[in-house]
Amino acid sequence: MARPVAEKLFTGEGAETRLLAGRSRETGRLRFPMPAGADAEEYEAVELAQEGRLWSYTIQRFRPKTPFNGDGDEQNFKPYGVGYIELPGQLIVESRLVGNDLESLTIGETMRITTEAYRTDESGEPVLTYAFAAVREGKAA
Repeated sequence: MARPVAEKLFTGEGAETRLLAGRSRETGRLRFPMPAGADAEEYEAVELAQEGRLWSYTIQRFRPKTPFNGDGDEQNFKPYGVGYIELPGQLIVESRLVGNDLESLTIGETMRITTEAYRTDESGEPVLTYAFAAVREGKAA
């Protein structure tokens, strides 16, 4: 059974995914991810918008160094997008970008959250992280 890369980072899976942020009880400002430990007491959990706009991006074409723990090695590494998504009236979040044609991404286009299995754990089960995909013709690409 798939599991999230970290607890309290997001809820749901696929089209039902929502990032979890914290809203400061004192200032009302949002913080992502939701703070943990002693700081958590000062925040209330908030689900962020599922869609936003691509603010900036790049393509990761080589396997990152440690602490990256995705599957594979230099020989079978698959490039992926990394970008910033502006969630209107909320935050700008960094995210993996997924889709069939990362080369055709354009700044400002609509992106929708999803999940992606980026590695498998010791027991062979998928480990999910959140990612954004371009919304084209009414659905995520």
